[in-house]
Amino acid sequence: MNPTSVIPSNYSGSESTFERVQSQIRARWGEKAAEEYDPLHNCLTFRQWIKAGFVVKRGEKAIQSVTIIEKKNEKGEVVKKYPKKVFLFFRTQVEPLKEREEAKEAV
Repeated sequence: MNPTSVIPSNYSGSESTFERVQSQIRARWGEKAAEEYDPLHNCLTFRQWIKAGFVVKRGEKAIQSVTIIEKKNEKGEVVKKYPKKVFLFFRTQVEPLKEREEAKEAV
């Protein structure tokens, strides 16, 4: 399974989020990886990768981002907004879950 064919992320289209994550990818893996960054398909949270059948490789460090959470009242009106840290992993930081399980069995 290819990491880019997994479930889409919760990315909502924020340009500043895109640039923040892309700059971290550029600093770690170079310009080519930064150009391949697709916030909807190849940079997900730990849980999203698990749901897609992948697991984060041992020792990998998360890419940090921020999202804005909206708290709504009973009427659905936004009464409060606050930032929340989000920890993402790029496609190069994950491996298929099946491979990890096979490696454990081989030991």
